[in-house]
Amino acid sequence: MTGISVLYLHHAGIFGGASRSLFEMIDNLPPGTVRPHLVTQRGVVAGLARQRGIPVIEAAGISQLDNTRYSHYRGSRWLLVLRELAWLGPTLLALWKARQSWRDLDIIHINEATMLPAAWLCRLLFDCPTVLHVRSVQRLEPGSFRSGLVGRMLQKAAAVIAIDETVRASLPPGMPVQVVHNGLTLAEPPAAPPYEGPLRVAMVGNFLALKGVHEFIEAARLCKEQGIAARFLLFGANARPGKGWKDALLGWLGFRQNIESELRQLVAEWGLQSMVEFRGFSIDLQEVYSNMDVLCFPSQLDAPGRPVFEAAFWGVPSIVATRTPTPDTLVPGETGLAIDKPGAQAIAGAVSHFATARDETRRMGENARRLAWRNFDSRKNAAQVLEVYRRLLGPRYPQQAQNHEPTAKARDGA
Repeated sequence: MTGISVLYLHHAGIFGGASRSLFEMIDNLPPGTVRPHLVTQRGVVAGLARQRGIPVIEAAGISQLDNTRYSHYRGSRWLLVLRELAWLGPTLLALWKARQSWRDLDIIHINEATMLPAAWLCRLLFDCPTVLHVRSVQRLEPGSFRSGLVGRMLQKAAAVIAIDETVRASLPPGMPVQVVHNGLTLAEPPAAPPYEGPLRVAMVGNFLALKGVHEFIEAARLCKEQGIAARFLLFGANARPGKGWKDALLGWLGFRQNIESELRQLVAEWGLQSMVEFRGFSIDLQEVYSNMDVLCFPSQLDAPGRPVFEAAFWGVPSIVATRTPTPDTLVPGETGLAIDKPGAQAIAGAVSHFATARDETRRMGENARRLAWRNFDSRKNAAQVLEVYRRLLGPRYPQQAQNHEPTAKARDGA
């Protein structure tokens, strides 16, 4: 068979930004150039891969080592190491099955830097180069044993891809890193219908405390008190919990919560029913982004996430919690507003700015649209990843696949 045989390793079964970005990339690789295979945690992602005709092996869990800036191990979070140790066995078993099933693999592509234990197992089991895709801001503190260990493990990869300049800046100095932005494939998105009501500010994604959803609701309360005409929309749902004993233990320890229930309780307690609307999860991006004026991304991760550039394609500016915005993702005052931290006061202040300056909202939205088309076109970005594969394989790259030119292969909601 022609094309580069790539094993993609993905860490989560729930559908989220990382899996959407992975499918966008695979869908837009030039036809005939890559034969994808997937090892992932059991869940929705595996089903979506099979719909695309991608062979899948599911694991009960994929072992990780989390040294990201927000969720690195500290305090009670050290207990999560027990889960990662328990998942080493399922990870090894899934990778062993992959080795037995797919004997002609050319590249291993790790879809998040937290999967370093799995990357180590891949080096033991497969005789092919590893591409490490870094999607989260790393915590690499000078003099820290843990950071030093993670840094050395990162440098074992044959190639490292960072999703933006913010992520690249968090990696060890001097490490060869290529920035390849996440992407979206669209014809020109249709213009949203005229809307003259209160400012619609929205969050998109799974309900997680680290994404600032509680602060978002509290900001709605502050806007109500200040008489700011705005509606607060949530397009998302709880991340689906597992049903095993490990997941039950995580819930008991407070690592798993029913966030939606907490949010609805706050809405009722503060009398925000007329201002806050739960729209549910949708893969129809047109339905989501054509029904908002401003995207809010008040994450504690200190970086713009995928919804920021998705919204930008629809001409929607963003409010982003980031102390160090980089111009490839957010230009403060031009494509949106940056707030120093995901606090309710800061969110409410940004909402007030947009609500009282609708011309500015539209101007920033158009600037955001231009930035999105320049940096986040999946066809161009998938071609960059293919060049990484070609460079690593050199003469091993199948010559017959080199004649294909990039073509779009967009899929709804991916």
